[in-house]
Amino acid sequence: MTGSAVKILVVDDEPPIRKLLRVGLNAQGYEVQEAANAASARQSVADSLPDLIVLDLGLPDISGHDLLKAWRDDGLSVPIVILSSRTDEAGIVTALESGADDYVTKPFGVNELGARIRVALRHRLQQHGEKAIFQTGGLSIDLVKRIVKVDGQDIKLSPKEYDILRVLAQHAGKVLTHQFLLKQVWGPAADVQYLRVYIRQLRQKVEQIPDQPHYITTETGVGYRLREPD
Repeated sequence: MTGSAVKILVVDDEPPIRKLLRVGLNAQGYEVQEAANAASARQSVADSLPDLIVLDLGLPDISGHDLLKAWRDDGLSVPIVILSSRTDEAGIVTALESGADDYVTKPFGVNELGARIRVALRHRLQQHGEKAIFQTGGLSIDLVKRIVKVDGQDIKLSPKEYDILRVLAQHAGKVLTHQFLLKQVWGPAADVQYLRVYIRQLRQKVEQIPDQPHYITTETGVGYRLREPD
């Protein structure tokens, strides 16, 4: 990305949605390009690489899932945020595991989408320059010394609890699927029940009210998200 306006490609076959996004994202300072189908989206990316793509899954020529997979298989690394009326958990998980950075379901608020866009852009910038200290609210994680504190108090974590928290911190603000977390911490054959148990234990240690988590939130049926850094 350069010092000029961040370019966002909106891929959606519904003209009212494209207009809403164009007006709303322009107001937030973004330059918006539009595509109504997969073919024009691929041509737009070839002509002028955007900084981020907002992709609808229900396209008229090929599915958004197939387009997403094709782009990632081609090595396209720009952030892709899914925007879809589909709320089925399997579809969301498939999109995330195919390389989507986040998802927003319709109907949606432009401010919410703008916040997800900012997180996705910031995460891509930070991937190659991870900070030694992660801080969000009263939660801090020293990723070098493996020290976790809440409101200045040291928190004792088991190795697995720390590993889960570290992975969440490395992708803070982004939803991580159950399978992604399991693979990172245990390996691909692990049972999701392990993850649920450890997330519950983590919340007991880092959340003020574990049943109403402030830091580690649940994306129902999909995975977990750690609050983005300050």
